[in-house]
Amino acid sequence: MSDYETIDWSVDADGIATLTLNRPDALNAFDLTMAVELERVFLTDARDDAVRAVVVTGAGRAFCAGMDLSADGNVFGLDESLSPTPEEFRAAYETAPYDEGVRDTGGKVTLAIHTLPKPVIAAINGPAVGIGATMTLAMDLRLASTRARVGFVFGRLGIVPEACSTWFLPRIVGIQQALEWVYSADILDADAILAGRLVRSVHEPEDLLPAAYALARSFVRDRSPVALGLAKQMLYRNSAAAEPLEAHLSDSLAMYYTSIADGKEGVAAFLEKRTPSFTGRASELPRIYPG
Repeated sequence: MSDYETIDWSVDADGIATLTLNRPDALNAFDLTMAVELERVFLTDARDDAVRAVVVTGAGRAFCAGMDLSADGNVFGLDESLSPTPEEFRAAYETAPYDEGVRDTGGKVTLAIHTLPKPVIAAINGPAVGIGATMTLAMDLRLASTRARVGFVFGRLGIVPEACSTWFLPRIVGIQQALEWVYSADILDADAILAGRLVRSVHEPEDLLPAAYALARSFVRDRSPVALGLAKQMLYRNSAAAEPLEAHLSDSLAMYYTSIADGKEGVAAFLEKRTPSFTGRASELPRIYPG
């Protein structure tokens, strides 16, 4: 168990981790400390092989009320003295001064979520606005409480959608719906986000976490962590590939490497009518894409 100020992290006996945004007095508003801690938890604790899936929710009555706008200076923690060109930034975005002074903190978080080779489920228990909404887009599935309220409200603040949301949101809900929600900057209720296919399902408040945990367990119980991790990579990357040959090449390598490892146990268990005992680790995925 690691020490965090703004989040809680726990893992049960089945390997289902619960990540709770834990600033309830501030409606779990996202500040720079939370940004660092969320990125860290997805790059470290969540990558432990004992963790099979992650459920993310909020403490109290909110999921996350967006960026904490009460900070002094640039509330996003950015260095206002810089004037990077696109060419300069792309060439050196991971180095000083751009890494801390220009890069979007929400994007660092969603990239860490996206690259985790395990299922991540958002249990949206209440208001999720701004980064509170966009951070969930990098999670694989979203379930919502009837009390959920979601808003892509950037236009009201004179800023743009962040946290890689212009990549994720159209893929989840389609470009027309994404544009409408971003243009309008409205607060959407649970019925609207379900109709717009942002969330998988809507639940009464007391049923939300049990439903999320049941779904997470159904994904990982008697499943190969390697097959699951590779499938996540393939679905995200191949769905954006220019042609099916790209999918075929990665499929072929993934099938090859799984067939000589956990696939042998899976086939044997099927033929012997028993539960499989997979030994592969999500931390040791074979490489199926060029580096």
